[in-house]
Amino acid sequence: MKQGTVGFVDDKWTRVGSVDEIPRRGARTVNTHEQKIALFRAADDRIFALRDECPHQKGPLSQGIVHDGCVTCPLHNWVISLETGEVVGVDEGTVPAFPVLVEGESVFLDLNHRDK
Repeated sequence: MKQGTVGFVDDKWTRVGSVDEIPRRGARTVNTHEQKIALFRAADDRIFALRDECPHQKGPLSQGIVHDGCVTCPLHNWVISLETGEVVGVDEGTVPAFPVLVEGESVFLDLNHRDK
């Protein structure tokens, strides 16, 4: 898993790397001043971004298994939707999700977005 730092592009979008830096069905992390964010690449190459912290016991989601539009936390197998950040199944909770923009091979995040 590769870690990176962010590079500011404008007031809304921040370039955080390229699609090829994120393994298919895997993750990499970027650090901001406030938090660590996990970038996920689904099997169909869609890119998602969640705070790298399970809502259960703050497990590192970037180390989880990516499958079926979700990530499974490596600590206690909680399943979180990559699209919404909501826990799937009988457990309850939400992790902040960040808007992602992909232009060519570049991946951008809206770090100013405030989830619910």
